[in-house]
Amino acid sequence: MSNERSKAIAAGISGNVLEWYDFAVYGYFALTIGKHFFPSDDPTTSVIAAFGAFAAGFLMRPVGSLFFGHMGDKLGRKRALTLSVMLMAIPTFCLGLLPTYDQIGPAAAVLLVLLRMLQGLSVGGEYTTSITFLAEHSRPEKRAFFCSWSVWGANAGILLGSGVAALISNTMSAEAAQDWGWRLPFLGGVLIGFIGLYIRRGISEPATNAPRSESPLVESFRYHWRDLLRISALAIVLAVAFYMVFIYAATWLQEMVHVSKARALDINTLAMASILIIIPVGALLSDRIGRKPILWVAIGGLAVFSYPLFQLMHHQDSSMILMGQLGFALFVGLLAGVMPATMAELAPARVRVTVMSVGYNLSFAVFGGTSPMVSAYLIKTTHVDLSPAIYLSIAALISLLVVFTLKETAGIKLDGAES
Repeated sequence: MSNERSKAIAAGISGNVLEWYDFAVYGYFALTIGKHFFPSDDPTTSVIAAFGAFAAGFLMRPVGSLFFGHMGDKLGRKRALTLSVMLMAIPTFCLGLLPTYDQIGPAAAVLLVLLRMLQGLSVGGEYTTSITFLAEHSRPEKRAFFCSWSVWGANAGILLGSGVAALISNTMSAEAAQDWGWRLPFLGGVLIGFIGLYIRRGISEPATNAPRSESPLVESFRYHWRDLLRISALAIVLAVAFYMVFIYAATWLQEMVHVSKARALDINTLAMASILIIIPVGALLSDRIGRKPILWVAIGGLAVFSYPLFQLMHHQDSSMILMGQLGFALFVGLLAGVMPATMAELAPARVRVTVMSVGYNLSFAVFGGTSPMVSAYLIKTTHVDLSPAIYLSIAALISLLVVFTLKETAGIKLDGAES
Protein backbone atom coordinates (compact mmCIF):
# COMPACT_ATOMS: atom_id res chain seq x y z
CA MET A 1 0.00 0.00 0.00
CA SER A 2 1.40 3.43 -0.98
CA ASN A 3 2.27 6.05 1.62
CA GLU A 4 -0.45 8.33 0.22
CA ARG A 5 -3.10 5.63 0.64
CA SER A 6 -1.90 4.91 4.18
CA LYS A 7 -2.31 8.61 5.03
CA ALA A 8 -5.77 8.56 3.46
CA ILE A 9 -6.80 5.62 5.67
CA ALA A 10 -5.46 7.35 8.81
CA ALA A 11 -7.38 10.51 7.89
CA GLY A 12 -10.56 8.53 7.27
CA ILE A 13 -10.28 6.69 10.59
CA SER A 14 -9.33 9.58 12.89
CA GLY A 15 -12.40 11.79 12.58
CA ASN A 16 -14.82 8.90 12.75
CA VAL A 17 -13.23 7.67 15.97
CA LEU A 18 -14.07 10.98 17.66
CA GLU A 19 -17.55 11.30 16.14
CA TRP A 20 -18.75 7.92 17.34
CA TYR A 21 -16.77 7.85 20.57
CA ASP A 22 -18.86 10.79 21.74
CA PHE A 23 -22.18 9.37 20.59
CA ALA A 24 -21.35 6.05 22.24
CA VAL A 25 -20.38 7.61 25.57
CA TYR A 26 -23.62 9.58 25.60
CA GLY A 27 -25.64 6.45 24.94
CA TYR A 28 -23.89 4.43 27.63
CA PHE A 29 -24.37 7.16 30.26
CA ALA A 30 -27.96 7.92 29.18
CA LEU A 31 -29.41 6.89 32.54
CA THR A 32 -27.06 9.22 34.41
CA ILE A 33 -27.49 12.07 31.94
CA GLY A 34 -31.25 11.69 32.17
CA LYS A 35 -31.14 12.10 35.94
CA HIS A 36 -28.88 15.17 35.77
CA PHE A 37 -30.57 17.06 32.93
CA PHE A 38 -34.13 15.65 32.74
CA PRO A 39 -35.07 14.77 36.34
CA SER A 40 -38.40 13.00 36.78
CA ASP A 41 -40.21 10.84 39.33
CA ASP A 42 -40.48 8.21 36.57
CA PRO A 43 -36.99 6.88 35.64
CA THR A 44 -38.26 5.70 32.24
CA THR A 45 -39.42 9.23 31.42
CA SER A 46 -35.91 10.55 32.18
CA VAL A 47 -34.38 7.91 29.91
CA ILE A 48 -36.76 8.74 27.07
CA ALA A 49 -35.95 12.44 27.47
CA ALA A 50 -32.20 11.75 27.48
CA PHE A 51 -32.52 9.68 24.32
CA GLY A 52 -34.68 12.47 22.91
CA ALA A 53 -31.66 14.78 23.22
CA PHE A 54 -29.61 12.00 21.60
CA ALA A 55 -32.12 11.98 18.74
CA ALA A 56 -31.93 15.79 18.42
CA GLY A 57 -28.31 15.44 17.41
CA PHE A 58 -29.29 13.00 14.70
CA LEU A 59 -32.06 15.24 13.44
CA MET A 60 -29.35 17.79 12.62
CA ARG A 61 -27.53 15.28 10.45
CA PRO A 62 -29.51 16.12 7.28
CA VAL A 63 -28.66 19.81 7.83
CA GLY A 64 -25.01 18.85 8.23
CA SER A 65 -25.22 16.70 5.12
CA LEU A 66 -26.44 19.70 3.10
CA PHE A 67 -23.72 21.98 4.43
CA PHE A 68 -20.81 19.55 4.23
CA GLY A 69 -22.11 17.97 1.02
CA HIS A 70 -21.99 21.37 -0.64
CA MET A 71 -18.54 22.08 0.78
CA GLY A 72 -17.14 18.66 -0.13
CA ASP A 73 -18.42 18.73 -3.71
CA LYS A 74 -17.74 22.41 -4.42
CA LEU A 75 -14.66 23.24 -2.33
CA GLY A 76 -13.03 19.84 -1.84
CA ARG A 77 -13.15 16.77 0.39
CA LYS A 78 -10.19 17.79 2.56
CA ARG A 79 -11.66 21.14 3.61
CA ALA A 80 -14.92 19.51 4.67
CA LEU A 81 -13.12 16.81 6.68
CA THR A 82 -10.96 19.34 8.53
CA LEU A 83 -13.92 21.48 9.60
CA SER A 84 -16.10 18.54 10.63
CA VAL A 85 -13.59 17.12 13.13
CA MET A 86 -13.25 20.46 14.94
CA LEU A 87 -17.02 20.98 14.99
CA MET A 88 -17.27 17.74 16.94
CA ALA A 89 -14.31 18.19 19.31
CA ILE A 90 -15.34 21.53 20.80
CA PRO A 91 -18.99 20.66 21.73
CA THR A 92 -17.81 17.32 23.13
CA PHE A 93 -15.46 19.12 25.51
CA CYS A 94 -18.16 21.66 26.44
CA LEU A 95 -20.61 18.87 27.26
CA GLY A 96 -18.17 17.60 29.87
CA LEU A 97 -18.30 21.02 31.59
CA LEU A 98 -22.06 21.58 31.30
CA PRO A 99 -23.94 22.55 34.52
CA THR A 100 -26.79 20.24 35.51
CA TYR A 101 -30.51 20.87 36.05
CA ASP A 102 -29.93 21.19 39.80
CA GLN A 103 -27.40 23.96 39.15
CA ILE A 104 -29.07 26.15 36.50
CA GLY A 105 -32.54 24.68 36.03
CA PRO A 106 -34.19 24.04 32.63
CA ALA A 107 -31.40 25.95 30.86
CA ALA A 108 -29.19 22.89 31.41
CA ALA A 109 -31.46 20.74 29.26
CA VAL A 110 -31.62 23.45 26.56
CA LEU A 111 -27.82 23.76 26.44
CA LEU A 112 -27.44 19.99 26.29
CA VAL A 113 -29.76 19.77 23.30
CA LEU A 114 -27.95 22.64 21.54
CA LEU A 115 -24.58 20.93 21.98
CA ARG A 116 -26.03 17.68 20.65
CA MET A 117 -27.34 19.58 17.63
CA LEU A 118 -23.90 21.00 16.88
CA GLN A 119 -22.42 17.52 17.13
CA GLY A 120 -25.13 16.18 14.85
CA LEU A 121 -24.28 18.89 12.31
CA SER A 122 -20.69 17.63 12.31
CA VAL A 123 -21.66 13.97 11.99
CA GLY A 124 -23.82 14.86 8.99
CA GLY A 125 -20.67 15.66 7.06
CA GLU A 126 -17.94 13.51 8.58
CA TYR A 127 -18.82 9.91 7.81
CA THR A 128 -19.94 10.12 4.20
CA THR A 129 -17.26 12.67 3.28
CA SER A 130 -14.59 10.33 4.62
CA ILE A 131 -16.11 7.43 2.63
CA THR A 132 -15.96 9.54 -0.53
CA PHE A 133 -12.40 10.51 0.26
CA LEU A 134 -11.35 6.88 0.70
CA ALA A 135 -13.29 5.62 -2.33
CA GLU A 136 -11.59 8.16 -4.57
CA HIS A 137 -8.15 7.13 -3.27
CA SER A 138 -8.78 3.39 -3.78
CA ARG A 139 -8.21 0.82 -6.53
CA PRO A 140 -11.39 -0.79 -8.00
CA GLU A 141 -10.51 -4.31 -6.90
CA LYS A 142 -9.94 -3.21 -3.27
CA ARG A 143 -12.51 -0.46 -2.95
CA ALA A 144 -14.76 -2.08 -0.33
CA PHE A 145 -11.78 -2.98 1.85
CA PHE A 146 -10.37 0.54 1.51
CA CYS A 147 -13.71 2.25 2.21
CA SER A 148 -14.38 -0.03 5.17
CA TRP A 149 -11.70 1.77 7.19
CA SER A 150 -14.08 4.68 7.57
CA VAL A 151 -16.75 2.56 9.24
CA TRP A 152 -13.99 0.66 11.07
CA GLY A 153 -12.95 3.99 12.60
CA ALA A 154 -16.55 4.71 13.60
CA ASN A 155 -16.82 1.34 15.33
CA ALA A 156 -13.41 1.77 16.93
CA GLY A 157 -14.72 5.04 18.37
CA ILE A 158 -17.78 3.29 19.76
CA LEU A 159 -15.59 0.52 21.17
CA LEU A 160 -13.35 3.14 22.76
CA GLY A 161 -16.38 4.86 24.23
CA SER A 162 -17.72 1.56 25.52
CA GLY A 163 -14.34 0.67 26.98
CA VAL A 164 -13.95 4.04 28.70
CA ALA A 165 -17.48 3.82 30.10
CA ALA A 166 -16.80 0.28 31.31
CA LEU A 167 -13.52 1.42 32.91
CA ILE A 168 -15.28 4.20 34.81
CA SER A 169 -18.09 1.88 35.90
CA ASN A 170 -15.61 -0.77 37.10
CA THR A 171 -13.08 1.49 38.84
CA MET A 172 -15.25 4.21 40.39
CA SER A 173 -18.00 3.91 42.94
CA ALA A 174 -21.51 4.17 41.53
CA GLU A 175 -21.98 7.45 43.41
CA ALA A 176 -18.80 9.03 42.05
CA ALA A 177 -19.49 7.88 38.49
CA GLN A 178 -22.99 9.33 38.63
CA ASP A 179 -21.89 12.54 40.33
CA TRP A 180 -18.89 13.57 38.21
CA GLY A 181 -17.17 10.53 36.63
CA TRP A 182 -19.49 10.57 33.59
CA ARG A 183 -17.93 13.90 32.58
CA LEU A 184 -14.40 12.51 32.10
CA PRO A 185 -14.98 10.73 28.75
CA PHE A 186 -16.38 13.93 27.22
CA LEU A 187 -13.49 16.05 28.45
CA GLY A 188 -10.96 13.53 27.13
CA GLY A 189 -12.58 13.45 23.69
CA VAL A 190 -10.98 16.75 22.72
CA LEU A 191 -7.58 14.99 22.52
CA ILE A 192 -8.87 12.69 19.79
CA GLY A 193 -10.13 15.74 17.91
CA PHE A 194 -6.73 17.43 17.86
CA ILE A 195 -5.05 14.21 16.71
CA GLY A 196 -7.54 14.01 13.84
CA LEU A 197 -6.93 17.65 12.90
CA TYR A 198 -3.17 17.08 12.83
CA ILE A 199 -3.49 14.04 10.56
CA ARG A 200 -5.90 15.71 8.15
CA ARG A 201 -3.78 18.80 7.65
CA GLY A 202 -1.19 16.66 5.87
CA ILE A 203 -3.43 14.82 3.37
CA SER A 204 -3.92 15.59 -0.32
CA GLU A 205 -7.17 16.04 -2.23
CA PRO A 206 -8.25 12.92 -4.22
CA ALA A 207 -7.48 13.03 -7.95
CA THR A 208 -10.58 13.15 -10.15
CA ASN A 209 -11.43 14.04 -13.74
CA ALA A 210 -15.01 15.04 -12.85
CA PRO A 211 -15.76 18.80 -12.90
CA ARG A 212 -17.07 20.22 -9.65
CA SER A 213 -20.74 21.07 -9.49
CA GLU A 214 -21.73 24.71 -9.06
CA SER A 215 -24.89 23.72 -7.17
CA PRO A 216 -24.48 20.20 -5.72
CA LEU A 217 -27.77 20.18 -3.83
CA VAL A 218 -29.92 21.30 -6.78
CA GLU A 219 -28.15 18.89 -9.11
CA SER A 220 -28.55 16.00 -6.65
CA PHE A 221 -32.28 16.44 -6.22
CA ARG A 222 -33.00 17.25 -9.86
CA TYR A 223 -30.98 14.52 -11.58
CA HIS A 224 -29.93 11.95 -8.98
CA TRP A 225 -32.88 11.70 -6.59
CA ARG A 226 -33.34 7.99 -7.35
CA ASP A 227 -29.78 7.21 -6.21
CA LEU A 228 -30.33 9.37 -3.13
CA LEU A 229 -33.51 7.50 -2.19
CA ARG A 230 -31.94 4.09 -2.75
CA ILE A 231 -29.02 4.97 -0.49
CA SER A 232 -31.46 6.25 2.14
CA ALA A 233 -33.67 3.15 2.06
CA LEU A 234 -30.67 0.82 2.07
CA ALA A 235 -29.31 2.56 5.17
CA ILE A 236 -32.51 2.16 7.23
CA VAL A 237 -31.63 -1.29 8.56
CA LEU A 238 -28.09 -0.29 9.50
CA ALA A 239 -29.38 2.82 11.28
CA VAL A 240 -31.94 0.93 13.35
CA ALA A 241 -29.77 -2.12 14.04
CA PHE A 242 -26.68 -0.28 15.11
CA TYR A 243 -28.24 2.13 17.55
CA MET A 244 -30.70 -0.35 18.93
CA VAL A 245 -28.21 -3.16 19.53
CA PHE A 246 -25.01 -1.35 20.43
CA ILE A 247 -26.22 1.88 22.03
CA TYR A 248 -29.68 1.25 23.48
CA ALA A 249 -28.94 -2.37 24.41
CA ALA A 250 -26.70 -1.34 27.32
CA THR A 251 -29.62 0.55 28.84
CA TRP A 252 -32.09 -2.23 27.88
CA LEU A 253 -30.00 -4.84 29.66
CA GLN A 254 -29.99 -2.76 32.84
CA GLU A 255 -33.71 -1.95 32.82
CA MET A 256 -35.29 -5.07 31.34
CA VAL A 257 -32.84 -7.87 32.19
CA HIS A 258 -31.62 -6.23 35.43
CA VAL A 259 -27.92 -6.75 34.91
CA SER A 260 -25.44 -4.25 36.31
CA LYS A 261 -24.18 -1.34 34.22
CA ALA A 262 -20.62 -2.67 34.46
CA ARG A 263 -21.63 -6.13 33.18
CA ALA A 264 -23.77 -4.67 30.37
CA LEU A 265 -20.87 -2.49 29.22
CA ASP A 266 -18.37 -5.35 29.45
CA ILE A 267 -20.56 -7.51 27.18
CA ASN A 268 -21.15 -4.63 24.79
CA THR A 269 -17.42 -3.93 24.57
CA LEU A 270 -16.68 -7.55 23.62
CA ALA A 271 -19.37 -7.50 20.92
CA MET A 272 -18.06 -4.22 19.53
CA ALA A 273 -14.52 -5.62 19.47
CA SER A 274 -15.74 -8.53 17.32
CA ILE A 275 -17.22 -6.07 14.80
CA LEU A 276 -13.75 -4.64 14.19
CA ILE A 277 -12.75 -8.07 12.88
CA ILE A 278 -15.95 -8.73 10.93
CA ILE A 279 -16.03 -5.39 9.05
CA PRO A 280 -12.84 -5.89 6.98
CA VAL A 281 -13.77 -9.56 6.40
CA GLY A 282 -17.14 -8.50 5.00
CA ALA A 283 -15.46 -5.86 2.85
CA LEU A 284 -12.87 -8.31 1.46
CA LEU A 285 -15.59 -10.85 0.70
CA SER A 286 -17.61 -8.25 -1.18
CA ASP A 287 -14.53 -7.31 -3.23
CA ARG A 288 -14.13 -10.98 -4.13
CA ILE A 289 -17.71 -12.27 -4.62
CA GLY A 290 -19.71 -9.06 -5.03
CA ARG A 291 -21.71 -6.54 -3.03
CA LYS A 292 -25.15 -8.14 -3.40
CA PRO A 293 -24.40 -11.58 -1.85
CA ILE A 294 -23.10 -9.91 1.33
CA LEU A 295 -26.08 -7.54 1.42
CA TRP A 296 -28.49 -10.49 1.09
CA VAL A 297 -26.87 -12.42 3.96
CA ALA A 298 -26.50 -9.44 6.31
CA ILE A 299 -29.89 -7.79 5.83
CA GLY A 300 -31.75 -11.08 5.45
CA GLY A 301 -30.12 -12.34 8.64
CA LEU A 302 -31.33 -9.31 10.58
CA ALA A 303 -34.86 -9.73 9.20
CA VAL A 304 -35.05 -13.38 10.28
CA PHE A 305 -32.94 -13.58 13.43
CA SER A 306 -33.58 -10.28 15.28
CA TYR A 307 -36.23 -11.76 17.57
CA PRO A 308 -34.30 -14.97 18.45
CA LEU A 309 -31.16 -12.94 19.15
CA PHE A 310 -33.06 -10.57 21.45
CA GLN A 311 -34.43 -13.64 23.23
CA LEU A 312 -30.86 -14.83 23.84
CA MET A 313 -30.01 -11.44 25.32
CA HIS A 314 -33.07 -11.52 27.61
CA HIS A 315 -31.25 -13.80 30.01
CA GLN A 316 -29.36 -13.49 33.29
CA ASP A 317 -26.50 -15.66 32.01
CA SER A 318 -23.76 -13.38 30.65
CA SER A 319 -22.68 -15.97 28.08
CA MET A 320 -26.21 -16.06 26.62
CA ILE A 321 -26.35 -12.27 26.42
CA LEU A 322 -22.94 -12.23 24.73
CA MET A 323 -24.03 -14.86 22.20
CA GLY A 324 -27.01 -12.70 21.27
CA GLN A 325 -24.91 -9.61 20.80
CA LEU A 326 -22.27 -11.54 18.84
CA GLY A 327 -25.01 -12.75 16.50
CA PHE A 328 -26.04 -9.16 15.88
CA ALA A 329 -22.38 -8.19 15.51
CA LEU A 330 -21.96 -10.74 12.70
CA PHE A 331 -24.82 -9.36 10.59
CA VAL A 332 -24.17 -5.70 11.37
CA GLY A 333 -20.42 -6.11 10.77
CA LEU A 334 -20.94 -7.73 7.36
CA LEU A 335 -23.39 -5.00 6.39
CA ALA A 336 -21.12 -2.22 7.65
CA GLY A 337 -18.22 -3.66 5.67
CA VAL A 338 -20.03 -3.58 2.32
CA MET A 339 -22.21 -0.45 2.70
CA PRO A 340 -19.58 2.31 2.23
CA ALA A 341 -18.36 1.06 -1.16
CA THR A 342 -21.91 0.28 -2.29
CA MET A 343 -23.01 3.84 -1.57
CA ALA A 344 -19.94 5.39 -3.22
CA GLU A 345 -20.54 3.32 -6.35
CA LEU A 346 -24.17 4.44 -6.54
CA ALA A 347 -23.37 8.17 -6.40
CA PRO A 348 -21.97 10.20 -9.37
CA ALA A 349 -18.63 11.95 -8.83
CA ARG A 350 -19.80 15.55 -9.31
CA VAL A 351 -22.24 15.30 -6.40
CA ARG A 352 -20.99 12.20 -4.61
CA VAL A 353 -20.65 13.76 -1.17
CA THR A 354 -24.07 15.42 -1.35
CA VAL A 355 -25.99 12.38 -2.66
CA MET A 356 -24.38 10.06 -0.13
CA SER A 357 -24.60 12.49 2.79
CA VAL A 358 -28.23 13.46 2.29
CA GLY A 359 -29.44 9.92 1.54
CA TYR A 360 -27.52 8.24 4.33
CA ASN A 361 -28.15 10.90 6.96
CA LEU A 362 -31.88 11.10 6.30
CA SER A 363 -32.21 7.49 7.41
CA PHE A 364 -29.90 7.90 10.36
CA ALA A 365 -31.75 11.03 11.49
CA VAL A 366 -35.23 9.54 11.18
CA PHE A 367 -34.51 5.91 12.11
CA GLY A 368 -31.06 5.75 13.73
CA GLY A 369 -31.07 8.59 16.23
CA THR A 370 -34.65 7.83 17.23
CA SER A 371 -34.10 4.07 17.53
CA PRO A 372 -33.25 4.08 21.28
CA MET A 373 -36.16 6.39 22.03
CA VAL A 374 -38.60 4.37 19.90
CA SER A 375 -37.39 1.14 21.51
CA ALA A 376 -37.97 2.53 25.00
CA TYR A 377 -41.40 3.83 23.95
CA LEU A 378 -42.43 0.50 22.41
CA ILE A 379 -41.58 -1.36 25.58
CA LYS A 380 -43.41 1.17 27.75
CA THR A 381 -46.60 1.07 25.64
CA THR A 382 -46.69 -2.65 24.74
CA HIS A 383 -45.18 -3.96 27.99
CA VAL A 384 -43.26 -6.45 25.81
CA ASP A 385 -39.51 -6.44 26.49
CA LEU A 386 -38.72 -7.90 23.05
CA SER A 387 -40.85 -5.46 21.02
CA PRO A 388 -37.78 -3.61 19.61
CA ALA A 389 -36.86 -6.81 17.74
CA ILE A 390 -40.03 -6.58 15.64
CA TYR A 391 -39.19 -2.98 14.75
CA LEU A 392 -35.71 -4.05 13.64
CA SER A 393 -37.08 -6.90 11.48
CA ILE A 394 -39.46 -4.51 9.70
CA ALA A 395 -36.59 -2.10 9.03
CA ALA A 396 -34.56 -4.97 7.54
CA LEU A 397 -37.40 -5.97 5.21
CA ILE A 398 -37.62 -2.40 3.87
CA SER A 399 -33.89 -2.31 3.10
CA LEU A 400 -34.04 -5.80 1.62
CA LEU A 401 -36.45 -4.52 -1.05
CA VAL A 402 -33.76 -2.09 -2.23
CA VAL A 403 -31.27 -4.90 -2.80
CA PHE A 404 -33.58 -6.25 -5.52
CA THR A 405 -33.06 -3.02 -7.49
CA LEU A 406 -29.26 -2.90 -7.28
CA LYS A 407 -26.84 -3.84 -10.02
CA GLU A 408 -23.58 -5.52 -9.05
CA THR A 409 -20.89 -2.83 -8.78
CA ALA A 410 -17.89 -4.69 -7.32
CA GLY A 411 -14.72 -4.00 -9.28
CA ILE A 412 -16.16 -1.32 -11.58
CA LYS A 413 -14.23 1.85 -12.32
CA LEU A 414 -15.54 4.59 -10.03
CA ASP A 415 -17.26 7.45 -11.83
CA GLY A 416 -14.82 10.36 -12.03
CA ALA A 417 -11.74 8.28 -11.21
CA GLU A 418 -8.61 9.09 -13.20
CA SER A 419 -7.50 5.45 -13.26
